[in-house]
Amino acid sequence: MISGVAVTLVNIAVLAVAYPLYLHFLGYEQYGVWLVLSTVLTFAQLGNLGIGQAVMKLVAEEYGRNDLEAVQQYMTSAIVVLATSGAIVFGLILLFRERIVVLFRLSEENAQIVSWLLPYMAGLSIYVFIVQAANAMLSGLGRMDLANYAQTGGYLVALPVAGILLSCDAGVKGLLIGNVASYLFIHATSLVCIRRIAPVRILRIDNLSVLRMKRLLRFGSGVLGSSLLTMFLSPFNKLMLSRYAGVASIPVYEIAYTGSMQIRRLAEAGIRAMMPEVSRIGSNMTEHARTRIRDINHRCVTLVIRLALPMYGVLFLATPLLLRVWLGSRFTENLPAAFQIALIGSFLSLACVPAYYILLGLGHVRHCVMNQAILAGTNLLLVLAFAWMDKELSLIEVIVSVLIGTAVSSTYTIQQGRRMLRRAPREQTAEQPQ
Repeated sequence: MISGVAVTLVNIAVLAVAYPLYLHFLGYEQYGVWLVLSTVLTFAQLGNLGIGQAVMKLVAEEYGRNDLEAVQQYMTSAIVVLATSGAIVFGLILLFRERIVVLFRLSEENAQIVSWLLPYMAGLSIYVFIVQAANAMLSGLGRMDLANYAQTGGYLVALPVAGILLSCDAGVKGLLIGNVASYLFIHATSLVCIRRIAPVRILRIDNLSVLRMKRLLRFGSGVLGSSLLTMFLSPFNKLMLSRYAGVASIPVYEIAYTGSMQIRRLAEAGIRAMMPEVSRIGSNMTEHARTRIRDINHRCVTLVIRLALPMYGVLFLATPLLLRVWLGSRFTENLPAAFQIALIGSFLSLACVPAYYILLGLGHVRHCVMNQAILAGTNLLLVLAFAWMDKELSLIEVIVSVLIGTAVSSTYTIQQGRRMLRRAPREQTAEQPQ
């Protein structure tokens, strides 16, 4: 829990430096072009098939039984599945490259940049699948702290690499190279840590197991459904802003939305460790186990109220001043209001995190999917309604749509978490993880 908070603080510090740096060298329009490319990479993550979360959960179960052979089989099977799905994603991006560019209504110059860099982003997406699987395996081996440190190290590598290239007028491709360096670092670090923890041999053909693949895909399919909806939210909003408000509005949305979610991740970082613990306890759901899970939930909710709520209050009041100091000459007047609204939404999202991880840890993935379905569906309907009624769309209307969707989805998740903890042990075990 401590490592999660520590690395999240570092990540926020990196972002605090990165945004002004990137805007200084690229400006809002060129940085918006990079965010369009990042949106494509975000959609490409659908090819992950939810395998990352499945690897972490299933490896943790087998490692707890000291079954290293099963651990190896899960990892090798995951790599084969991800390499196959990644190749399919790569081909689809190349096939629909021109249509993807047209969707964003970019200027001719920006469209050429996006079209040129899309194949490289497609190749990076395949590699990202493998890196995420290795990092998830490290978490499943009981070292989520090392997995967190590896990811943070990747952020720290990307910033100076991209900064140096941007200062040499590399433009948007400098950010792409910085991201490649980041994932190379994460991958290498994760593999070294895995070999030191457990003497496993991943790249062995006899590790392939149809049974392990089926279990990975079974659990991953639920996570994939949730990820599909999660990934839909931000890219859809960026697409609508690009079409109705112009590409220069995308960085403002990105700073407001991503910045507020970074604050949420800081508060969530320690709570995230409850998921594998709940999974371990819930493997034999007795009355005693249910009492322990309720106690964990109570402690996490108390942390949110006592620590996160005051932090959010201070940040809400100080947002206009902090943004002016942070961005300097790049400050824009519509950013503080957008950030404050996004901040409220991120707190409402944080409020349901304990219930979300309890549901995920107990294998009730369908409720996690519903959480994202409600958020994405509400956001979609409201954004389209605003665009249809006004024949235009403002940044504030998009942020408000996210806020309302978050409020509804968080209410649903909290209610489902409470209902799950009230169920009798025999009812709890009767429902198999999906």
